[in-house]
Amino acid sequence: MKKLVSIAMAALLVAVAGCSGGGQSSAPAGTTGSAASGEKVTLTYALWDKNQMPAMEEMAKKFNEKNPNVDIKIELTPNKQYWTKMEAAATGGTLPDIFWINGPRIIKYADNDMLLPITDQIKADGIDLNNYPKALVDLYTYDGQNYALPKDFDTIGLWYNKKLFDDAKVPYPDETWDWNKLKEVAKQLTDEKKGVWGIAAPPYGQDGFYNTIFQNGGYIISEDKKTSGYDKPETIEGLKFWTDLINEKASPTAAQLSETEATQLFESGKIAMMYNGSWMASAFHKNEYTKDKVDVTYLPKGKENTSVIHGLGNVISANTKHPKEAWEFVKFLGSKEGAEILAKSGAAIPAFNGTQDTWVQSMPNFNLKIFIDQAAVAKPYPISKDTAKWAKLETELMTKAWAGQMSVEDASKELAQKMNEMLSQE
Repeated sequence: MKKLVSIAMAALLVAVAGCSGGGQSSAPAGTTGSAASGEKVTLTYALWDKNQMPAMEEMAKKFNEKNPNVDIKIELTPNKQYWTKMEAAATGGTLPDIFWINGPRIIKYADNDMLLPITDQIKADGIDLNNYPKALVDLYTYDGQNYALPKDFDTIGLWYNKKLFDDAKVPYPDETWDWNKLKEVAKQLTDEKKGVWGIAAPPYGQDGFYNTIFQNGGYIISEDKKTSGYDKPETIEGLKFWTDLINEKASPTAAQLSETEATQLFESGKIAMMYNGSWMASAFHKNEYTKDKVDVTYLPKGKENTSVIHGLGNVISANTKHPKEAWEFVKFLGSKEGAEILAKSGAAIPAFNGTQDTWVQSMPNFNLKIFIDQAAVAKPYPISKDTAKWAKLETELMTKAWAGQMSVEDASKELAQKMNEMLSQE
């Protein structure tokens, strides 16, 4: 899964006004629009991560073996175009039968009747929601209705280049590290003449400053979704952790990171450390440079030992012509069998409890267990009814602060003020 609050992504999501899914919001699966027994049905399934395509294709094949009258057509759209495509499809009433969704979009899509509630189907088929992390079940529940079965989850770790550490004769990072130790070693590993930096500090939320804000006792949005936390001293200090790394020349500048993404620099041996998600494990495992030169460990501690957790869900379009078959496929995707297929691929941590160890063991060259361990102390990804509005503003203002066009304090306070105005209208 790619990062959720990147500069590219935040700018792409646009509001869907006056868009209804046709009112099919309460009919149990199979009661309307389903194919007659034995009739050939083709379901479209949309996703954005090419690294997960092999696992998704295997799941579709296994499902088809059990349901030979149902074919699954997988539609892969690159991350940067995915939500633009979904928004256009929603407006035109042509959403895929089943598609991936994330936390920032679930409330908007559900509130605009674009999704088929699956509460009745879950009860009728005896699906035990205790098989999934409660935080993810709650994330995809809106107005008393379940809208998705959790697909996977992700947490954030400190990825590091073992070769750069070895060359500098510096011990690898571990669970004892705190913010001060990270800054100290990042400076130590920076070599401007060689174009090597100790760490990358891009203006990213989920795999960046959300973690340090939470670790410092700050917050992005209050639990009741009514108030921004960006004007709190603890939050501002969590942001400055990153800009200080740039100002102290332990990280490339904001301009350099906008020209070449941090991940690319890391994969070419130009960055010694970076915060990134569990979703990167598969890509790093396949990359010729990183597969045997990098590893991952726990995030350095702040005042609190925590990080961000998020996860995707599989949802059904309210306009699907085949709700029964769509539900059967979503149910299979969310099953233990489906989760085991995903786990063995190494592409993502499956949400189905008890299958995560398979994912950990799929790439023994990395210390992937840290992602599972951190889930126990992680805090949910911050969302509201209209996350996209304030997330876009968050990206704009933080990008200016990272570039030195305004102070972190001014950017944070302006964001808090405007965010509070937006939240008051939700």
